[in-house]
Amino acid sequence: MTAPPADNPRQARYYALIDRLLACPNGQEPEILEAEPDLLDAAFVQALMQAASYFAHQDNPDAAKFLIFIARELSRQLGLYPTTEAKT
Repeated sequence: MTAPPADNPRQARYYALIDRLLACPNGQEPEILEAEPDLLDAAFVQALMQAASYFAHQDNPDAAKFLIFIARELSRQLGLYPTTEAKT
């Protein structure tokens, strides 16, 4: 499973990381992400969503759902994902 082609070196690193996530055994995703802390930013989340869209259009919904899940979780950790706080 290969992500779409990259336009620049950083984007190429994003897609290489996405490829590693797609190929890793279940449960090792955090280790793979922690190995590349300099890539964990809003642009990586965007690359995850672009790759998810690519896979959805390539008839690979499992890869698309997996990448969307990773993007959502990473967005929360980076403070990019809106959260709703319970009202007390």
